[in-house]
This record gives sequence, C-alpha cells and structure tokens, in this order.
Amino acid sequence: MTPQDFSDFSMLDIFRMEVETQVTLLNDTLLAVESQTETNSDVDASKLEALMRAAHSIKGAARIVGLDLAVNVAHVMEDCFVAAQSGKIRLGTHNIDTLLEGVDWYDQLKQLQEADLPKWLEQQTDVTTQLVAKIAALLNPSTVNQPITSTVADPPTSPALLPTQNTPVVDHTSPLPILPSNNAATSTDAAINDTANDTTYADAANTKEKTAQRSAHGTSQPINSNNGDAHRVVRVSVDNLNRLMALAGESLVEVNWFQPFADAMLHLKHQQQDLARVLTGLRHESNLSRSDQHHLAEAQKTAQDCYALLSERLEDLDQFSRRFSQLSDNLYREVIASHMCPFADGVQGFPRMVRDLAKQLGKQVCLEIGGQKTPVDRDILEKLEAPLTHMLRNAIAHGIELPDQRKQLGKPETGTIRLEARHRAGMLCITVSDDGRGIDPEDLRQNVMQKQLTTADMAAQLSDAELMDFLFLPGFSTAKQVTEIAGRGVGLDIAHTMVQEVGGLLRAESEPGHGLKFHFQLPLTLSVIRALLVEISGEPYAFGLNRIDRVLMVNRSEVAISENRPYIVVDDENISLASASQVLGLAETDLDSSDVLPVVILSNQTHRYGIIVDKFLSERDLVVRPLDPRLGKVQDISAAALTDQGAPLLVIDVADLVCSIEQLVSGGQLSLITNQTAMTAPERQKRVLVVDDSITVREMERKLLQNSGYQVDVAVNGMEGWNTIRSGQYDLVISDIDMPRMNGIELVKQIKDHPQFNQLPVIIVSYKDRQEDQLAGLQAGADYYLTKSSFHDNSLLTAVTDLIGT
Repeated sequence: MTPQDFSDFSMLDIFRMEVETQVTLLNDTLLAVESQTETNSDVDASKLEALMRAAHSIKGAARIVGLDLAVNVAHVMEDCFVAAQSGKIRLGTHNIDTLLEGVDWYDQLKQLQEADLPKWLEQQTDVTTQLVAKIAALLNPSTVNQPITSTVADPPTSPALLPTQNTPVVDHTSPLPILPSNNAATSTDAAINDTANDTTYADAANTKEKTAQRSAHGTSQPINSNNGDAHRVVRVSVDNLNRLMALAGESLVEVNWFQPFADAMLHLKHQQQDLARVLTGLRHESNLSRSDQHHLAEAQKTAQDCYALLSERLEDLDQFSRRFSQLSDNLYREVIASHMCPFADGVQGFPRMVRDLAKQLGKQVCLEIGGQKTPVDRDILEKLEAPLTHMLRNAIAHGIELPDQRKQLGKPETGTIRLEARHRAGMLCITVSDDGRGIDPEDLRQNVMQKQLTTADMAAQLSDAELMDFLFLPGFSTAKQVTEIAGRGVGLDIAHTMVQEVGGLLRAESEPGHGLKFHFQLPLTLSVIRALLVEISGEPYAFGLNRIDRVLMVNRSEVAISENRPYIVVDDENISLASASQVLGLAETDLDSSDVLPVVILSNQTHRYGIIVDKFLSERDLVVRPLDPRLGKVQDISAAALTDQGAPLLVIDVADLVCSIEQLVSGGQLSLITNQTAMTAPERQKRVLVVDDSITVREMERKLLQNSGYQVDVAVNGMEGWNTIRSGQYDLVISDIDMPRMNGIELVKQIKDHPQFNQLPVIIVSYKDRQEDQLAGLQAGADYYLTKSSFHDNSLLTAVTDLIGT
C-alpha cells in the first residue's frame, strides 16, 4: 500500500489533530487514575506511562510548529507524570485538578484557527506562566499550597528545553519555575526521552500520518504502528461521503433496470420458439416445391441459431445481473458502514463533564458507559450530543442526592449514572438512567395541575406513563428553583425535539426513591429509511414507517361528519380525515371513484389525523437525499429519493404535514368526505388580511369588511403581514404603504414575485393621493390603489367585491 498523501494539511493542522487525540487520552486516563487513588488502590503503571507519553507527544509536536508556550506546559506536565511513575508524588484529586487545567488549556488551543492563534498566544503569556508554575509546584508537595509568584530567578535547565538543530529556541524571557533539586531523576529521564524521541521534520511525516489516521478514523485511541496496514485509513470529508452514499444508492436503483430488460429478452426467446414451430409446420406442407423446402430449411436453421444465441446471452445477462446486484448491495452496505462510528466517539467528553459538575455541586457521581463499540450513524451521534448533555446535567443537579442524604437512605455515597447504547429490533436504543431520587408521580400530577396544563379530573385519570410525557413539554420543569445548571425546563424539550426530527421515540420511567430512566429509540441511520410509498394526485410520495401510526383501508360507510369535519373512529377515538392532495396543494383527487379509502394515520404530541391517499404502492428501503439548500425549507417535504425505476419522489415531513392539517382544520377548510359522496364543504367566508400599523385604520377596515360578511385577519406591519400570508390561505390582502419593517410597496412585490401567491389580489389603501404614489403601487402589482377617504363611501367594498365577490 502506498503511503498516504498529507500534502493538503499544514503542520498546524497536524498539530491540532495530535493535540485533539492526546487531550482525549489525558482526560480519560487522569479520571481513571483519580478513581484508583480515591479508593486507595495502586495506580496502574500503564496509565502513568500513557500520561507521560501523551504529554511528551504534545511537546514534540509543539516544537515542530514553534509553539513555545505549548512546549512549556507539556514539559512540566510530563515531569509530573515521570515523578508519579517513580513514586515521588501521588496523583490525588488536587493534583489531578491542576493537571486538568493544563489539559483544558490545550483544549482551547486546538479549537483555534491559524489566523487567531498568534493573538491568543500573546494574550496567554501571563496565564501560561502561572499555569506552568502551578503544575511545577506539584513536584514539591510542601509548596503546593504556597502562593505562586509570576517571576523566577532562573529558567529550568532540563535538556528537554534546550534548542536543537531543528527546533525553535524557547523564549526564556517568559520566566518558568525552577524545578526542585530532588528532581534530577526526572530531568534525566526527560533527557533520555528527548534524545530518543526529539522530533525532526523528517519524523513529522510519521506523526502527521498517525495523527490524521486517528482523526479520520473517528477515534481517540492511538493507532498501533505494529499492526501494519490493518488500521490504515484515509481522511474523507462528510460531503464526499454523502456523495459516495448517493452514488451507491443510485447503483442499487440502476441494477433494477436489468430485470425489465431480461424479461423482454425472455419474451423474445418465446417468440423465437413460436417462429421455429411455424417454420417446422410449413416444411411438412406437401405442395411446396423443392426450392421452397430448401429456403424453409435454411430459415429454420437460422431461427434455431438465433434461439440458441439468445438463450446463451440471456443466461449471461442473468448471471451478470445477479453479480451486479450483489456487488451494488455490498457497495451500498460498505458505504453505509463507513458513515457509522462507535458510540464512544460521541461521548468522550461526558466523563470529564460529569466529574467536574458533580464536584462543583458537592456530589459524588460515577458515570458508566455501556455499548461503547455500538455503531451509530455520525449524523445521529452529532444530534445526540446536546440532548444527552442536558440529561446528564439534570441527573446530577436534580436526581443524584448529596452523599450524606444517600447515606441516610441506605444508598452508596457515590451515585451512579449509566449511559448505554445497543441495537434492538433494527433500531438504535439508548438509555440514560440514574439511581437518584426519581420523580414521584403524584408530585408530578400536582405540578401539572398547578401549571394548568390539564383539569383536575383529567389529571386524576392519567397513567404514570402519560404523566411522564409532560416532562417533555417546552418550559416544563419539576425543579423547585432555577440554577445556572438546570431547572428551566429546556433540556428535555430539546431532547424530544431532536427525537421527533429523526423520527424516533423518547419515553421516561421513574421509580421514586430509586432513580429515573430515559429511553431513546432512534433509526440506525438517517441515510436510509424504511418507507411506505403512496400515490397522491398521480405522483409517488413516501412516508417514513417510523412516523406512521397505522395504515387502514376505510369503507366510505364508516366516515361520519361532526362540526363540518369528516372523521372515523379508531380504537374508540375520533380521528379527523384530510385529503392528501388538498393538504399538499395538489390537484384534487376524485374521492367518489371508490367505496374504500386508503388512509395513513399520523400524529403529533396532541392530535391524530388520517390522511387519505390515492392508493398504496409498496414498502421499501429508500436512500434519502437532502434537498438543495438553496430551496430552503420546503413545506411538508423533508427529503427526496429515487424509485426502483429511477424516478424521483419526495419524502413527506410528517410533523410539518400535521401542522398543515391543523391549519386547515382551524380554518374550516377541510374537504368533506361523506359516507355516500365526496363533496366540498359549504361555501366558506372569503378571508381578507388587513395590514396597517395604525390601530384605528385596522379596526375601521376590519369592522367594515366583517359587517359585509368577510372573515378578516389583521397584521401590524409588512413583515408580519408577509409571514401571515405564507402561513394561511387568503382571498385578498389590503395594505397600507408607510409601515415599519416592510412597507406596502415591498409587501406587494413579495406577493407578486412568489409563485404560490402571485395570483393573490392586493388593494393598497393609503393617505397618499399623489399620482406618482398611485403609479408606484400599481407598478408593484397592486390591483387597486385607494385613498383612505374611501372609508366614507362604498369605494373599498366595491373594489373588494370586484376582486373576490361577495
């Protein structure tokens, strides 16, 4: 295998990758050492060795790129780890706190862009000097608690800081602490390590390669160079990976074209057989001349040759089709696998966060992470970071009790939070649990009633599972006080929103006094979905199966009408019906043509709806392809895909679609489907939007139009008017000109330039009566331009009637 090309990476890029890897290792290993020292166990020598080598690696990499401050911090940390190896110091909690400050300094450093680095380093000179002194003080336990001065008489004389031919000279004008005299062994060891491992620019290639491999592989674990090529990886951007996935999906689609072609050739083969039989029959005719017999014999032989050749080629095509199908399937699965990474990659920072937050609150908490090798889609793992962070913070702040309280309850003083990932039934299941105080259902019931989220009678009937669902409402919190850590009712709402976005489920269960559990059920990948294909207005659409409650074939006789809404009864629940073509704004489908209606049951947190489609097509896996970002958010649509025939289809955004149905329901605009005929709803009131920043004018126009039988909504400025137009269905807009945020001329242009609303009539009513003002309004696209004196006669009502009728 040829060496990997790293010419696209700058040395600083490589340094940042190296630091990122080693910071993770330092964090994890220091926490592991702390847990051993807290239990008075002997510290694992291999962990101290790993810490020393991590600091040494950062030091060598920092020398290559000429970051003197980074060299100084790494060097003094390395000395501490060497001293711990020799038994001169013990890495207790206080020492580890100090060393973690050094780790945090590197964590800030690795996040900086190259252009921002010089200024940041200049600002960090004094901070770094104090940090180096603070860490160096650990080498002399008797001085740990003494004040640290920012100036020192002489710089350290360790050979590790002396310049070499290929390393920049360390600037000793920034004073460094004097290392204790009893650290001779430390300096000697460091010198030996530096002599053996001083990194030259020739060595940098190896450092670059290993670092980039770790970064591309998505793991913080060092790569064993003795494993040969088994762990060699290449760095691939997310965009390239997404394009690869799209191409792999298209190859799966293209292979399906072979089957129709093979069927056509098989049909041709049968026709060849029929031709051979006809020719054989003709040869037995007695009235044929010898010459005709000869020609028929030649024709029969030619037909037989064609039949044999066709059979042979058909067999070849069949074999090629099977091989190509298997190859495409394998390619597709490999690309999908490359989009996965271990669950551990997304939770690397959690142990440190839990440790620091617990210490801040005076609690003792142990975080257990299970299923670290479980493959997870990178996109899902990225989306999980914020929800899991909020849940862990909530568990520490509200769930885990203080050590004294836990002791009184007969619990271990150290609380346990467990985070676990696993695959089950084709889904990714993640559980977050703690052994804290849990949530009392009765307390939660009282909280729900106090917040007036339901009536007392309804609250009394709610099951424990239904009560737990209130935790996911925006702004809902059971905390008695709000702190900077938790209590605002935001975290669980974020988690629930994320789960909804990816089409998953989230539920909570509590055992009062013993803990709380949250269960995530998520798709294995966002790149592929199992979908139901339906036909709407003659076009294919897809619903993700994980977003569908039920699929039904409903007899028309089961449809009832209540409050001008069609509905069916499913499991003793009234479910409103809506036509998919009406909701999506497509050509209306003739619902009279069948006595049976295909219905897809969808839901959100509060409502369930049945959407009527033309027919069900099939169920299949779809390779999801994002819409062009230039389109923005397309209403009711989440993504695109391809059918088996290579035709494009759109994937329905169920959450958005349910919102669209609710708008139709609230506006009384649902088409009625009776148990006899499909008919439209009675003629509705014409809807008019009045946009004016003057409350007096708005109210005058609203009353005038309402008294004439129109339904009127109002907006207080042009921007609010434009947003209202896009979220509702209006027959007419009446607008002023001079308004804040967006004036009337701009509003008219927005309406007339939009493909969905360019036919919407607009009347401008303004105090401006100059001819140039009227001309500007009409040129913008207004259908009428009236002055506000029209309130005193019938001019406004006449214009409205002329445009949209009575």
